[in-house]
Amino acid sequence: MRLEEFNAVDRDAAIAALRPCLDIPRWLDELVDARPYGSVDEVVAWAEAAAAPFTAGEVGGALAQHPRIGERPAGEGAEAAMSRAEQAGVDPADAEVAAALAAGNRAYEEQFGRVFLIRAAGRSSREILAALTERLGHTPAEEEPVVADQLRQIAVLRLKGLLA
Repeated sequence: MRLEEFNAVDRDAAIAALRPCLDIPRWLDELVDARPYGSVDEVVAWAEAAAAPFTAGEVGGALAQHPRIGERPAGEGAEAAMSRAEQAGVDPADAEVAAALAAGNRAYEEQFGRVFLIRAAGRSSREILAALTERLGHTPAEEEPVVADQLRQIAVLRLKGLLA
């Protein structure tokens, strides 16, 4: 979708277009209601501002849409396609790293009660595993802002891709 099209579509269509980027109603409303935008950079700046800060409830709701790292979503929707592209650097053929990611995902879920979220785009399997290992050492209070920031980074990357 081009920026001009995003600016011109009705509110419901604009929200539907953005939802695969980040399914947080407040964020969607703020972004759509601030239209029209003069540039993609302006939309991104608005998206970043609307993301600061996400509440724990918003993060929890949005995480329900994210697959585990190393598990590719099989759906046909825009969000599933975005996730598959973002996880392109996660090599399922590297059995050692794949097993370590699976074990780390389980440990993270047991410790924090949610899936491990990381901006996977541009990161290798080993970089993701290193971040997962480091974050397992966090307390819940330390991990909350990290998760919110990762969610923001993913949303911004998806938004840029959508409007490119």
